[in-house]
Amino acid sequence: MSTIIQAIHVPAWEERNEPKAHIVFRIEVQASVRSWQMWRRYSEFADLHLELTKSAGAPPPAPLPPKHALALFRSSTNPALLEERRAGLETYLRAILAARDARWRDAFAFRDFLGVPIGKPSAHDTASAGLSSAAWLDEHQALQARVRDVRADINRRDALADAGDVSGSHTANVHAKKTLAGVLSRVGVLDEGLRTLALAGLSEGELQRRTDMVARLRDDCEKLAKIVTVARMTARGIGSAAERNPAAATDREALMAPSTSGFSRPVARVFGQAAQPKETEQTRPLDDHGLFQMQQTQMEQQDVQLSQLSTILQRQKQIGLAIHQEVAEQNNELDFLSDEVDRVGGKLTNAKRQLNRLGG
Repeated sequence: MSTIIQAIHVPAWEERNEPKAHIVFRIEVQASVRSWQMWRRYSEFADLHLELTKSAGAPPPAPLPPKHALALFRSSTNPALLEERRAGLETYLRAILAARDARWRDAFAFRDFLGVPIGKPSAHDTASAGLSSAAWLDEHQALQARVRDVRADINRRDALADAGDVSGSHTANVHAKKTLAGVLSRVGVLDEGLRTLALAGLSEGELQRRTDMVARLRDDCEKLAKIVTVARMTARGIGSAAERNPAAATDREALMAPSTSGFSRPVARVFGQAAQPKETEQTRPLDDHGLFQMQQTQMEQQDVQLSQLSTILQRQKQIGLAIHQEVAEQNNELDFLSDEVDRVGGKLTNAKRQLNRLGG
């Protein structure tokens, strides 16, 4: 295996209503240098069990929790039964991971079930190309859950800062940054999955709806990125030295104003008149790293807007070419009609001359 799995946890389950009501279990996988999570239904566990038994020639070392234990009751109203199943599924996966015989954990079905990347791991994971429609929705809901975790970390950061716990607040903020970075890296998986689903025949309306879902998720991530970048301010003693000791307004004016001494700074070669830098409410609390991230975010937004504008212009060009072709065809039809009118007019003139001769 290209990625060595160190630990597997099934910490929680969740009830979902799309495409219909069902229960999914969250699987957290810890590797040597990275970690990720997957959402799987019990039916997918059953399919994995059958596939492992068939490929290895023997069932895995631990039994799969039976389905009939929950079939007699409404699972959505029996948290205790669901919790029992969750614990059984975790034991099942851990037994495969800890077994001396590696034939089950080295099977492709097991690695694919856990979403283990094959070859060199990347930010988007090669498994994204095989997302089904239901798996795409599960992945989106998983990312939404991680976004909620980021918000919870930010709230905890603020609460600790208000309580004067600088170290705890900093730890919460760092954890929020790491979680958010993981979400941003996995949003690309949704984009790639949408392209695959579009090629597979996903309806245009559903494709547009999911595109909007990804756009809203990106907007939430960008807003949270600005929040976690800007540490809590001066009164709470958190942040960089520049944030804790902001420069006075007179110092800023002296720095930004043009020099009045005999010596002036050399002006770099620019096109047009150089604009004077201006401090804004948005940039004032940021340090160098925060300014760089804000600039990078704005540049990415401009790239997206430019891409959208390019798409619109390309469509306008195609419409213009289609109109040009239609006008050319109509002109050919009019030319043909004019020739026909001239020919018929010539025939009428000849007929009139013959009638005049006969009458004369």
